[in-house]
Amino acid sequence: MRILHTSDWHLGRQFYNQSLLDDQRHVLDQICTIVAEREVEVVIVAGDLYDRSVPPAAAVELLDQTVSTICQELGVPLIMIAGNHDGPERLAFGARQLAAAGFHVVGKLWQQPRRITLQDKAGQTVAFYPIPYVDPATVRFAHEVDVSSHQEALSHLVNMIVADMDEAQPTVLIAHCFLLGGEGSESERPLSLGGIEYVDPALFSPFAYTALGHLHGAQSRQEGKIVYSGSPLKYSFSEERQRKTVTLVDLEPDGKLITERIALNARLDMRTLEGELAELLALGQNDPQRDDYLQVRLTDSKAILDVMAKLRTVYPNILHLERPGLLQRQQQLSQQREQLQRGELTMFEDFFEQTTGVAMNAEQSAIIRQELEQLQREDH
Repeated sequence: MRILHTSDWHLGRQFYNQSLLDDQRHVLDQICTIVAEREVEVVIVAGDLYDRSVPPAAAVELLDQTVSTICQELGVPLIMIAGNHDGPERLAFGARQLAAAGFHVVGKLWQQPRRITLQDKAGQTVAFYPIPYVDPATVRFAHEVDVSSHQEALSHLVNMIVADMDEAQPTVLIAHCFLLGGEGSESERPLSLGGIEYVDPALFSPFAYTALGHLHGAQSRQEGKIVYSGSPLKYSFSEERQRKTVTLVDLEPDGKLITERIALNARLDMRTLEGELAELLALGQNDPQRDDYLQVRLTDSKAILDVMAKLRTVYPNILHLERPGLLQRQQQLSQQREQLQRGELTMFEDFFEQTTGVAMNAEQSAIIRQELEQLQREDH
């Protein structure tokens, strides 16, 4: 069976108040093209369809269009689970009726393992077990078990699935969690505090393939059996060096895996530029990627009037500006002033003690410090 694994679409997301909906539409169109051209038989989206639990109408419309293309036009089954950004009840509206059309969406946690059995063109059947994002409190309440960490909560759910599995049938697990040792990005919302969100990869050893969501950088464990497909777009400047992909999985009847990462091309890239203003303005005149989403680190150490407007004459999509050169200069001047004040005050304290025979008290030191500061302001 040929499976396409993707996750973390975050439809409706904004970045520095910039809507990314057109960028998301661009990569979702590519995903639909891959499904058609590579003859994919099942599509998995491992959570975080939306960026927030109550998504904007335009994001809902984009998801509706994509689901329609995959399930209706291409006739390919689609399995989606809720992630920690999604509203599980809203996401799963009409799920029972939609399953008949090949659209399997799992929002709320099940009481008994949800097995989705699908058949490929050769007649091979594969069992898919989806686990939507849950925290320990949800599992505690729904299953009346004493769990206090994500590891314990998922262990309980995985044990239920293993008891339900048919060992003669290849099995794929779908989940949304943070693996121990996983490489995170700034754009991911923490699942919890204090380390209780981490899950041991060994938990997923019983499955032929585990399709994970949550981490935005593509990565894998256990020789490609446990995979984060990563987000289809860069959602923070910490991801600018990541290569965004979807994962194509060929699952053989004997459980053998062949995986391939297929690159996605962003409408606009996300990158960082660093240098002095004159240098960047000259560079931007002939930059073929001048419309990219940019973070600029300006190294000039002097104040510049309306620097953002000047930069946007060549780079229209600057989202964030940093002034490390100016900050460093300000810090140096502040340190120099402090050193000068300390030096003058120390000299006066020595003079006072030599002429009076006693050290200055705190009140006297404060008076002299104020006088020195006043003299420096008048000097400036």
